[in-house]
Amino acid sequence: MTRIDAKFAELNAQGKKAFVTYVMAGDPDYDTSLEVVKGLPGAGVDIIELGLPFTDPMADGPTIQLAGQRALDVGMTLNKTLQLAADFRKTDDTTPIVLMGYYNPIYSHGVDKFLADAKAAGIDGLIVVDLPPEEDEELCIPAQAAGLNFIRLATPTTDDKRLPKVLQNTSGFVYYVSITGITGAAEAQATNVGPEVARIKASTDLPVIVGFGINTPEKAENIAKVADGAVVGSAIVSQIGAGKSPSEVLEFVASLAEGAHRG
Repeated sequence: MTRIDAKFAELNAQGKKAFVTYVMAGDPDYDTSLEVVKGLPGAGVDIIELGLPFTDPMADGPTIQLAGQRALDVGMTLNKTLQLAADFRKTDDTTPIVLMGYYNPIYSHGVDKFLADAKAAGIDGLIVVDLPPEEDEELCIPAQAAGLNFIRLATPTTDDKRLPKVLQNTSGFVYYVSITGITGAAEAQATNVGPEVARIKASTDLPVIVGFGINTPEKAENIAKVADGAVVGSAIVSQIGAGKSPSEVLEFVASLAEGAHRG
């Protein structure tokens, strides 16, 4: 059982929905980023998605693209991202961390070395958005063998024919992308999301968490009501990009967490 599995079991026992946040590792600098990440559990975050900076983030809108660029500009790398996770683990051994990014830096690092290093740093799961199920031998299956969850994205265009393939080797949870397009591009609507979550849940026992287009406590609450939890990324990253202090960012995160947990 990974930390992700344990967290969902705990939330289920409490009758609570999950609140998941995404932040870019190293944005705007290493120390500030670590301070924010360390503060997330205390602000009500159940699972942390840690963005891996990359030069060509095809699924991300301008807010997260800029965050990645800020992180790269101050010298953030894959190794430093894993170090940030390891530094977080010095004071928190229970909150799950999902590393979210693209395959190129992992491939360059070497898959076997990456998996060993990620496990040692305290990473619990991976979301690699540009590796489809057809490429499961590349990373998904080795990751699961190494004890890491491999979390797959389902989208509004994942039809009933495609869904079984997407779910095939997925573990931890299913990340449902609530909109068609890039992060931060549109707003999630619970009326559209609910039937899609139900469709996915009919084919899997895994929790279904919804992200993209959630930017207020009310939206987090509405989405959490129709899913197993909500993810907020761009709205938090934009606060960091605007130069808000870690305490201001965490205050905003706490308001979102309250909304999701009301759901």
